[in-house]
Amino acid sequence: MATQLETTGTLERRLAMAVAVADVDKEVADRLRKLSRTVKMAGFRPGKVPMKMIEQSYGPQVHAEVLGDAVSRAFSDAVAEHSLRVAGQPSIERREDAAEGELGFAATFEVYPDVVLGDVAALEVERSACEVGDAEVDRTIDILRKQRAGWETADRAAQDEDRMTLDFKGSVDGVPFEGGAASDFQFQIGQGRMLPDFEAGVRGAKAGESRSFDVKFPDEYGAAELAGKTAQFEVTVKKIEQQVLPAVDEEFAKQFGIADGSVEKMRADVRANLEREVAQRLRARTKSAVMDALPAIAAIELPKALVESEGQALLERAIADLQQRGIDTKNIPVPPDAFKEQAEKRVRLGLIVSEIVKAQGLQAKPDQIRKQIEEFAQSYENPAEVIRYYFSDRNRLAEVEALVVEQNVVDWTLANAKVTDQTLSFDDLMSAG
Repeated sequence: MATQLETTGTLERRLAMAVAVADVDKEVADRLRKLSRTVKMAGFRPGKVPMKMIEQSYGPQVHAEVLGDAVSRAFSDAVAEHSLRVAGQPSIERREDAAEGELGFAATFEVYPDVVLGDVAALEVERSACEVGDAEVDRTIDILRKQRAGWETADRAAQDEDRMTLDFKGSVDGVPFEGGAASDFQFQIGQGRMLPDFEAGVRGAKAGESRSFDVKFPDEYGAAELAGKTAQFEVTVKKIEQQVLPAVDEEFAKQFGIADGSVEKMRADVRANLEREVAQRLRARTKSAVMDALPAIAAIELPKALVESEGQALLERAIADLQQRGIDTKNIPVPPDAFKEQAEKRVRLGLIVSEIVKAQGLQAKPDQIRKQIEEFAQSYENPAEVIRYYFSDRNRLAEVEALVVEQNVVDWTLANAKVTDQTLSFDDLMSAG
């Protein structure tokens, strides 16, 4: 049946369409007949329920389903007829001006914008680099040693990295407070577990020594009754222990899966793991720089439907994250436009990336997908099992494919934009959020 397309906005369209009443009635009758063969009603055997009773009980529901299907097909056909790219779900309402024997409907919706890419050569992108040297390997091995350290009593004043055992009592204006007292309490100095004033108060003390000192609680402290207040603590030190680090030897290497205990092999493994971590962080950092720059090459009118859908998805993810942390989200007020700006950025970037992929032929190739999965698998004990895990599920493969496509866009941008190389220190890279 004939359809009419009307442009009602930059991206908004209104499509008038109709479905034949006779076609709907015929489909309803067919479905009711099929239903009559299996429907059960009290007092009747299956297949013997009178058609009038079936029509009374199921007719409205079946009619609504058939009409919905017919309108959906009519809309899909009309979209294909007019070569439209629909963004989001249409809003469909009845029309009263349909011809005799037809049911008229009007669908209002948005279409995807035409994305005209500018000159990527005008973009400025910063690409990061970082080297892994012997010093980084040594420091990592020291961390591994500390994780496996033993403890021995130290007959000296307490210093950073020592473990202290102590009794303490705290009060505010002479009044003890909940959680302010403990016996045989252990903590390691310099790890940030205790408030700075508390650590400063016990640093330098010896076993058997008692001290009194003030501790200022931060204004944003979790316990409201203590926030911003100054407490007085009385502390008795019972024991001071120092770390005993294991030697970097054959036995130590074997703890990390080096069967023959070779320290050089262990160092090589540590270096390889660090280089893999550094490479991942560098890729993520450079990718972020590229994605931040790309929106400048195209001015786009964004479909409201896509922005609203993305904003809702961001909201749902935020709520799910809070709930996983044990936070009750029922009474947390969320402004309607809380995620609008972020959603607009994501939709705009998605449209631009999609156009670049199409224009430059940057779709993921099978060998790229396999290479990416093999790279993931390198950090696991059984790489072959990880590879099978990805290739056994289409959804997992689709996720990898999306990552590969994004990397293709990054590589293409770096090859064509103005790129400035920046060398980062290992510490700066690893501490970056």
